[in-house]
Amino acid sequence: MLQALHNDALGKLILRLAVAGLILFHGVAKLLNPGAITWIGDMLVGYGLPAFLAYAVLLGEVVAPVMAIVGWQTRLAGLLMTGSMLVALLLVHTGEVFMLTKNGGWQLELQGMFLFAALALVFLGSGRIALKPD
Repeated sequence: MLQALHNDALGKLILRLAVAGLILFHGVAKLLNPGAITWIGDMLVGYGLPAFLAYAVLLGEVVAPVMAIVGWQTRLAGLLMTGSMLVALLLVHTGEVFMLTKNGGWQLELQGMFLFAALALVFLGSGRIALKPD
């Protein structure tokens, strides 16, 4: 029975589906609410960057998660999702980096989990259960 628990391909599939599936919800929400892209663009302008860069969030939150879910170019998808999370942390959450919740958890544990799970995909790749295993 313990041998059945040694399945790297299944573990990579679960990681891909979990992180990409959950990030995809954020991307779909932005597609359904275009005001969110405008809000991100306004924030970028406040940092002296062009507003059109806000559309890059769709790469990290829609295109990359779909790539990871199907297992095509998973390392690249992980890199795009990691980049998207880093930008989100820098633009929106820098004030919360050293904050805790009322229960003692890190204020950014969800964002941190997305960031580090996506980064894990960069190093792990897709596994065998994928459209294009790497």
